[in-house]
Amino acid sequence: MARGLSGFITDLFKSVTASGTTQQATRKAQTTPARSGRAPSREAGLDGVTIEYSPGLDGDPDPGEVVWTWVPWEEDPTQGKDRPVVIFGRRGPLLVGVALTSKPHPNEPQISVGTGSWDREGRPSYAKLERILDIDPAQVRREGAVLDTARFAELVDALKRADAAEAARRRAR
Repeated sequence: MARGLSGFITDLFKSVTASGTTQQATRKAQTTPARSGRAPSREAGLDGVTIEYSPGLDGDPDPGEVVWTWVPWEEDPTQGKDRPVVIFGRRGPLLVGVALTSKPHPNEPQISVGTGSWDREGRPSYAKLERILDIDPAQVRREGAVLDTARFAELVDALKRADAAEAARRRAR
């Protein structure tokens, strides 16, 4: 019983500490996109991407993980906010991923990735397939969780289908 209470108090402390840090970093990230002067993330396609699944909760962001980083708004790339992002590959020294949202949008290409510890409220998350992001690993704030292999495979398949459909639209123009 004492161990259970001790564990509960430890988890509560971590939750409160992480929550405060996240709120402060989110406010700062909306107006300060990069400490290094380089954009933390930018939109890209799948060309040149090496898709891999190599998660390791070791403090470094890796493909197969959900991480938190600054993501620019589509309407104004000079602004944005901290968001969870699924990393699914690499392009040279950059990580490649897609942002997650807790709001399903039937008019946008999305795929459900379920729930995970990246969302402290336990809400279902959806990967936004239309915005593939190149991410500077130095700008990732923290690791959130590992996406299981089945969900990762579904995400990659959906990304490939969306990328092929976009390429076909471009050729048809």
